[in-house]
Amino acid sequence: MKQLILATKNPGKIREFKQIMKKYPFEIRSLLDIAELEDIAETGMTFEENALIKARAIASKYNAIVVADDSGLEIDALNGAPGVYSARYAVNANLGIVNMDDANMDKVLAELEQVAPSERHARFVCVLAMVDEVGNETVVRGTCEGQIWHCKRGENGFGYDPIFYLPKHQLMMAELSEDEKNKISHRGDALKKLEKVIGG
Repeated sequence: MKQLILATKNPGKIREFKQIMKKYPFEIRSLLDIAELEDIAETGMTFEENALIKARAIASKYNAIVVADDSGLEIDALNGAPGVYSARYAVNANLGIVNMDDANMDKVLAELEQVAPSERHARFVCVLAMVDEVGNETVVRGTCEGQIWHCKRGENGFGYDPIFYLPKHQLMMAELSEDEKNKISHRGDALKKLEKVIGG
């Protein structure tokens, strides 16, 4: 069985990826399984750059297929922010942050407080970069369009899911089941595109 390394330590991303990829004959490992690997600095200015930085760095150390993810939230009214800084958007707002997801959402909600609901269009973006055993590179981008709600709602998911409203479903991303989310999410969209390469 081929080994595939998923270049993330995010338990939510690992769970979603394994669920979507379970039909393929891969032994999937994550960075949580590779204790000796140092953190990789994400110095890129785009999701694509960051995903490739991670995939290339890990592929250079292991004889395995590597899939690296860089994803985040883009809000039109904030000129695309938080963008590549989504995971650490509130890092400078409060040095005593306990829950970064909540802090990030609180910062977004505060910045959009005076923005009308009709102007709160946003999208989740996921870029997957795959480097195989011989160095071939594939980069795909997936998106999920929606709006930023005025408060948090829902108990599922992670990150910005509780404030991301899906007009078509009239639900927050955090109100969907895991299977429902995987069918429409930015990560699911990106993986469908990557599947065409993995599945041949």
